[in-house]
Amino acid sequence: MAGPNELLAALDGVGADRRRGGYSRHVFDDAERELREWFVEQAEARDLRTTTDQNANVWAWWGDPGEGAVVTGSHLDSVPGGGAFDGPLGVVSALSSVDLLRANGFTPRKPLAVVVFAEEEGGRFGVPCLGSRLLTGTIDADRAGALRDPSGVTFAEAMRSSGADPARIGRDEAALRRIGQFVELHVEQGRGLIDLDRPVAVASSILAHGRWRFRFSGQGNHAGATLISDRRDPMLPASQLVLEARRIAAGVEGGRATVGRLVPNPGGTNVIASAVDVWLDARSPGDRPTRSIVEDLSGAAAKFAAAEGCELDVTEESYADTVHFDAALRDRLSGLLDDAPALPTGAGHDAGILAAEVPTAMLFVRNPTGISHAPEEHAEPEDCDSGAHALAKCLAHLAG
Repeated sequence: MAGPNELLAALDGVGADRRRGGYSRHVFDDAERELREWFVEQAEARDLRTTTDQNANVWAWWGDPGEGAVVTGSHLDSVPGGGAFDGPLGVVSALSSVDLLRANGFTPRKPLAVVVFAEEEGGRFGVPCLGSRLLTGTIDADRAGALRDPSGVTFAEAMRSSGADPARIGRDEAALRRIGQFVELHVEQGRGLIDLDRPVAVASSILAHGRWRFRFSGQGNHAGATLISDRRDPMLPASQLVLEARRIAAGVEGGRATVGRLVPNPGGTNVIASAVDVWLDARSPGDRPTRSIVEDLSGAAAKFAAAEGCELDVTEESYADTVHFDAALRDRLSGLLDDAPALPTGAGHDAGILAAEVPTAMLFVRNPTGISHAPEEHAEPEDCDSGAHALAKCLAHLAG
């Protein structure tokens, strides 16, 4: 029987990012494929039946697949330079839960499955929770297939190179019917459990959040031969956007606005950029405040662009409204876990996408650093064990 810490240790080094620190594991790249293969090996070693659905999500079934199943799992991909726990902790805890249940002589009365979702972070193709969005049909299949990574490879091309058929992607009614309830365990991305001095919590809600691309277009030119007065430099309005995002979000209660990626074209040190793409992540406790942040920032960005003689194009790349997890399921699991506290989260998850389709819940495991999406992300071994035991207890209750 393997615990979550032992299973996590087996992943150490896969996709390690020497430049950024942490891990870079993106859908269909070598590291992510290695992790998928590892998951299949681990599942089959437990006599779980594995399949990959039409949207590249991997399933491992305890017994025969069937409708009304209790499903758990998470993802194995990461943000660029991400931590070791975001995603993989949920997967290894699910496998460990199967071991714990079997060691206790448990036999599920309902079908039980572990799932690994594809491209949860959007680290390669830009859209988060892509596997669960395709599963539920909340992203258009043609749009998803045409998404491009930074090298210009489309999602369809990457999927085809992995041996899958991109012509089949899209809402999967059969797979959705099999999910009766979904419970995702995740390392906490914040300080709630630190302040409460508890190892495990249940989720109450997810902030409304989305991603927008601001493209500023100007005139590429020579950095030394072009007078300041003759420039149409898109880097200037792009830079102003970064500062304005902080100012506008600070005026919205619970608002967050982040520019984590900015790409100039062509990107030479001695070249005035011809265009600059800026990606904005905006979040708040509600739909209207989140969209207000983006609308106000779009208006300001248009003025910044006009002042420099540049053009602006704003594209919404993804959006999810506020998610409130199934209250009855949340309360059942909280009571089962010694009145575990219910915490909101500012982070998006596949569970948030599935919540519109099936009763869904989340468990959080304490993160003593409070840091996530960075190498300092952490969870203590004893808390990881507590999380796996809590998940096993929830699965036994739901599937037994």
